[in-house]
Amino acid sequence: MSPAHDRPADLLEQALALRDDWLGRALSTEPADRPAAEAAITGLYRLVGAPPPRFVWVPSPGAAIGHLDDERIDVRNLPPRGEGPLPVRLADRMMELRHRLRGRFTRRMSLAPPGTGRREDPRAALRRRVPLDDVLHPVLGEAVRATVHENVGGPLRAEFAQAGGAFTWYGQHDAGWLTAFDVRCRVGLLRTSDAEDAELGRWVAVARSCGWWWPRDGTCVVAERPVEVHTEPVPGSALGVRRLHHGDGLAVRYSDGWGVHSWHGTRVPDWVMTDPTPERIRQTANVEVRRCAIERIGWDAYIDQAGLTLVNTASDPGNPGCELRLYSLPPSLLAAPARVLLAVNGSVERDGRRRRYGLSVPGDIDDPVAAAGWSYGLTAAQYARLQRRT
Repeated sequence: MSPAHDRPADLLEQALALRDDWLGRALSTEPADRPAAEAAITGLYRLVGAPPPRFVWVPSPGAAIGHLDDERIDVRNLPPRGEGPLPVRLADRMMELRHRLRGRFTRRMSLAPPGTGRREDPRAALRRRVPLDDVLHPVLGEAVRATVHENVGGPLRAEFAQAGGAFTWYGQHDAGWLTAFDVRCRVGLLRTSDAEDAELGRWVAVARSCGWWWPRDGTCVVAERPVEVHTEPVPGSALGVRRLHHGDGLAVRYSDGWGVHSWHGTRVPDWVMTDPTPERIRQTANVEVRRCAIERIGWDAYIDQAGLTLVNTASDPGNPGCELRLYSLPPSLLAAPARVLLAVNGSVERDGRRRRYGLSVPGDIDDPVAAAGWSYGLTAAQYARLQRRT
């Protein structure tokens, strides 16, 4: 396919369709294509001079930990390129390929100010005559990376590391970097040699056929895909970015029960979903986890269940039209600080709503305005003079 005979709008539509196909593979819950995965991984082994491995299939990344050695890679003291353990040699090879291919299309990108056209609908950006390469950069790079590598893969990586997991490739979640190259090749905007095309094809085949994988000398451990993945659109994202969310169980679940809970994109412990009690919320140091747990209950229900007593209310001078509500904790929950200020976010969320949030404040503050000022390091009088807070 040659871009010379296609209008930029046609090429963009082709790229968007292929991007969506990649996102579907990255979030797929279908069983792995084991023959395709093993053939592609064997091909990658051969590229670095290694014989075909023995394959060990596991139901989840969590299950892989028991099959891995204790090999740790010291990134501060890596051997020369092409040497060292098999995972390092594969990583060197992959990074060299990425560097070469990326240089071919980034050189064509314009010198427009950073961010030009990057946060708007790609079709609208193209109508404004933003160059096609500039439009494709966020569509094929940022959008897929944000969804797959950060919003889905990120919580799984944190869960895996917490369980003691080591160096891995992410299989279907490598779509975050592969999409930009594969789609450009398929619509004729990136030229590769036969050798480069074959090498890229092996990485693509692995990502489109299985879950995470761990290459070792003589053995390769490969995980199945998850059996459930629950996502929602990131509010206001013109690029179609998604994030993990499930209010009734694991947001990502593998067949052996391993996975992660997520509340509107925030990784949370299981109790936030199964038993979010006021006592657990009070004992949680992580502010984001506390917020998610309270939102899971609902602020009105939480105030009732926690036995919070309304101390005072006031109009919020830093957020016109909104109210500040100051509550005291019941004696059974007394701990410094002993009061909670319920406020409304000064900025509108991308879905058009304003989020309520609670702030812990000292127990000797009786004025909601003074409590709001204290949270900003201001006096009540200083806060009252604010035109608008964020």
